[in-house]
Amino acid sequence: MERFADLFDALDRTTSTNDKVAALSAYFRSAPAADAAWALYFLTGRRIKRLLVARALVEWALRESGLPGWLFEESFSAVGDLAETISLLLDTRSGGTPERLPLSEWIERRLLPLRGLDPAMQGRMIATFWNGLDRRGRFLFNKLVTGEFRVGVSHTLVVRALAQAAGLDAPTIEHRLMGSWEPSAGFFEQLMAPESAGDRSRPYPFYLASPLTEPPESLGPIEDWLCEWKWDGIRAQIVRRGGQTFLWSRGDELLTDRFPEVRTAADALPDGLVVDGEILAFRDTAPLAFSVLQRRIGRQKLSEDILAAAPVAFVAFDLLEQAGADVRTLPLRERRSRLEQLLSGCGPHLRVSPTVAASDWAELAQKRTQARDRGVEGLMLKRLESPYKTGRRRGDWWKWKIDPFTIDAVLVYAQPGHGRRAALLTDYTFAVWRGNELVPIAKAYSGLSNDEIAELDKWIRQHTVERFGPVRSVEPVRVFELHFEAIARSTRHKSGLAVRFPRIARWRSDKSPRDADTIERVLALLDAQR
Repeated sequence: MERFADLFDALDRTTSTNDKVAALSAYFRSAPAADAAWALYFLTGRRIKRLLVARALVEWALRESGLPGWLFEESFSAVGDLAETISLLLDTRSGGTPERLPLSEWIERRLLPLRGLDPAMQGRMIATFWNGLDRRGRFLFNKLVTGEFRVGVSHTLVVRALAQAAGLDAPTIEHRLMGSWEPSAGFFEQLMAPESAGDRSRPYPFYLASPLTEPPESLGPIEDWLCEWKWDGIRAQIVRRGGQTFLWSRGDELLTDRFPEVRTAADALPDGLVVDGEILAFRDTAPLAFSVLQRRIGRQKLSEDILAAAPVAFVAFDLLEQAGADVRTLPLRERRSRLEQLLSGCGPHLRVSPTVAASDWAELAQKRTQARDRGVEGLMLKRLESPYKTGRRRGDWWKWKIDPFTIDAVLVYAQPGHGRRAALLTDYTFAVWRGNELVPIAKAYSGLSNDEIAELDKWIRQHTVERFGPVRSVEPVRVFELHFEAIARSTRHKSGLAVRFPRIARWRSDKSPRDADTIERVLALLDAQR
């Protein structure tokens, strides 16, 4: 655990990308393989399923520290992070002899066995574990046990560090990390090996488009570009290897059994094939709203009614592997031609994304205005000579999205953020008017500058009306302009509506609460979307 704590400190105290990569690379070279595997698991954003209730952790900390509840609440309010608050409050008590165990043993022999135990036994074990750790160790242990571990490194930096430590290129490491994997010494050794047989179900790293912020004319002649609709679904890859079909989401989730229509259609494809595309709710010749697709997401059992109400299709737009050969370096023009030949006549559940033809950028801009009517998010622009890259690489793939929906809403709730923002109130809930009542319509946490966040944080603390744990109800006087991509009916929200990808566009200090929008206007946007 000490080695992992040293790594956490090194990453937390620097903003230098090179320093972070150096610290990670040194750790991966020196740590035992089992420890490195668990560290990689957490550094890439994976979490252990919740082992206990966070409130119970607070009760055990109060018992061990002997502090009153009100003092803990005040401390938590000042610190803004549960794991750090507990580690600080327990720092002054006398503990036992520190237990110097590797990270993997802390996880496998201490943390994971907590699952399924009764709360009383969990409490006794947690107290013993706290005794065996210093403040840093307690902080990290609390983060891991609550599933809230975060540190300021991106997936890209972790891959760079692994590539450095292994002496391999980053795309190889990226590919080996795709799909599902378990943190073990064997996995890490295979990941870092010069040659690796790998997992035949493994997809390729996804290539991501960048937002188009300049006029499309700046891209050069339109003849150099492939234009297609930007679909609103689940990005995924079909993998056909060893006579089996695998369907992977961009989030490394295996979706094969959740979309049996796609699996059945893909079973007819030749072996050694990987296709990139989008899973959509789709009926006849048109996509359905994403909210229809959501009826399928998370369901373990698919009834006939659900299959009929939310039919799906895989809309393919790129070919990554053919006959077992990686074809990503071929130009898109060639990959696209091969894809169209392969998927010809595959039926309604497996189709090629159609191109959007236009003689010039002005005509394409006119077609873009049809996007919302077509149930899509805008246009994709892809250079015909481009290879299939990894991650978000600017220059060859652009997303030219439609203008977002816009509303003015009132700030009604706020709560602390995460990571470096744990001590600031940065997660906000906004409401619109229904008659004389404000009803919540969206939660958002992005869009404000650091100065605006600091100013708003100070104002919220001074104008809190009521508190519900970490959530504060505030005086409903601040108005903000919100942007979002789509709207849908929802029985889970008091407003009866749910918005997709809300973010703060600007702080409307020029508007009073009564200038905020009404639920009727939001319903009108829903009608316009339809």
